[in-house]
Amino acid sequence: MKRAKATDDSDAELARLATAPIVNLRKQYRLLFTKEPPTAFGPDLLRRTIAQRIQEKTQGGPPRATQKALDQLVEAFILQPKAALSVPRRIKPGSELVRTWKGTAYRVRVSSTGFAYEGQTYKSLSEIATLITGTKWNGPRFFGLRDQERANAS
Repeated sequence: MKRAKATDDSDAELARLATAPIVNLRKQYRLLFTKEPPTAFGPDLLRRTIAQRIQEKTQGGPPRATQKALDQLVEAFILQPKAALSVPRRIKPGSELVRTWKGTAYRVRVSSTGFAYEGQTYKSLSEIATLITGTKWNGPRFFGLRDQERANAS
């Protein structure tokens, strides 16, 4: 019954958000996030952000893999704010990527910790592509993991 009580409390809290004035929303944001809300956040975005945090507290946050992907998107945005963001394609551990470059076939095995190539594990495909070609390459593009349309747009 403890779970039901927490859900009832969060449901009531979520219902109050709909009519709360912006002053109260900013106060609640400070309590939940222990920092000032972004000045660009209007009432609608404050309500959504606060509602998500309330739901995370009662139902749990996103799975670790999802959170990692979100963190990577945030990092990419910080590095290149004007670049188009895309969710990377997931390659299952155990998969083998093959690329023929200048008449030689290169094989890379995907593992849960990175990419194995010639007895070593690398953090990214770009490291391996650069190693093979001797010039800086985008690894997913080199190994054919990017859509052609997206690759041409970049």
